[in-house]
Amino acid sequence: MKEYNKSNIPLAKTLRKNMTPWERKLWYLFLRNYPIRFQRQKAIANYIVDFYCAKARLVIELDGSGHYTPEQTEKDKIRTNELENMNLKVLRVCNLDIDRNFSGVCEHIDLTVKKHLSQTNKGK
Repeated sequence: MKEYNKSNIPLAKTLRKNMTPWERKLWYLFLRNYPIRFQRQKAIANYIVDFYCAKARLVIELDGSGHYTPEQTEKDKIRTNELENMNLKVLRVCNLDIDRNFSGVCEHIDLTVKKHLSQTNKGK
């Protein structure tokens, strides 16, 4: 189990109840019924990630327009580096891709999960 900041738990619960339309679509139309368990709004270290699959060591972050300012881009880069230093794969998905190419996003997630599961199993 990943270490986490316990003070983030109430916020994570609130975020689960108030998902963005893109998070809701990805969760209810794909990840919730995916054969390998995903969690939503998961506290990891000092962060709350949008979606997390422990078995594949995969974090999925959905990025809306606010993520493309220079300040937020730098914060996201630091966040991604810190999560990757915990041996996690971070997959960033643009909200526009959820709108315009949902099946492609789902296929990309599926391929990424399978790739990381095979890498994890090779290491055993």
